[in-house]
Amino acid sequence: MNTEFKDKVTLVTGAASGIGKATAFAFAQQGAKVVVADIEQSACDVVAEEINNEGGEATAIAVDIASEESIRAMLDNTIQHYGQLDHACNNAGVLGGMVCLTADYPVETFDQVIAVNLRGTWLCMKYEIPLLLKTGGTIVNTASIAGIVGFETLSAYTASKHGIIGLTKTAALEYAKQNIRINALCPGGVRTPMAGFTGTDDQAAEDMVAQMTPMGRVAEPEEMAEVILWLSSPKSSYVDGHALVADGASTAR
Repeated sequence: MNTEFKDKVTLVTGAASGIGKATAFAFAQQGAKVVVADIEQSACDVVAEEINNEGGEATAIAVDIASEESIRAMLDNTIQHYGQLDHACNNAGVLGGMVCLTADYPVETFDQVIAVNLRGTWLCMKYEIPLLLKTGGTIVNTASIAGIVGFETLSAYTASKHGIIGLTKTAALEYAKQNIRINALCPGGVRTPMAGFTGTDDQAAEDMVAQMTPMGRVAEPEEMAEVILWLSSPKSSYVDGHALVADGASTAR
């Protein structure tokens, strides 16, 4: 086992599947104590148990990042269990509707997407930063290439991800001299449930992403996890306030 993150406590939201799950495993494989957080306790339990069975150390905590109370409880439980926080990966999010033009987009859905993705990420940072001020550390927020460019019929999601990048840059400026680095990851098409990879008709999603991506293939969640670990490690010690795009050249056009 690589021990680059030995004895470091890492919180990963959205850790029950996709990029979050891969990131939780990657941190654990490098010696971190991992808090596996997602909206369903049972799903968190499964991932934490898998990590522990493989020789890592993880605990499962359910969280609804649209709820300030739930986020506070998650971080209180983290401190009660491990005594500190060293790294946070704010990965949880929702997609919202994909079939509506901006003028037709339902208000309720727009509010839900903003509440989870943008407000939820801000709330996580709001309560993570005071803990990181005690130890120093990093935050990586999962944005998207939809935070870099526009996407038709995806107005709420695109707005929320642009907002996450803005939050990331602002907070990085504010805490750059206090031993906290804050960056964002902007993935392209990744093999996750949110991208349509549900295990029932994956070929359609595979073909769509491959067609959109100059590299001609879908990214694996583990590839994004490696980027998150790099952004969290001393290897990226001078990288701060950056939105790192990992998209197979999709936004290079």
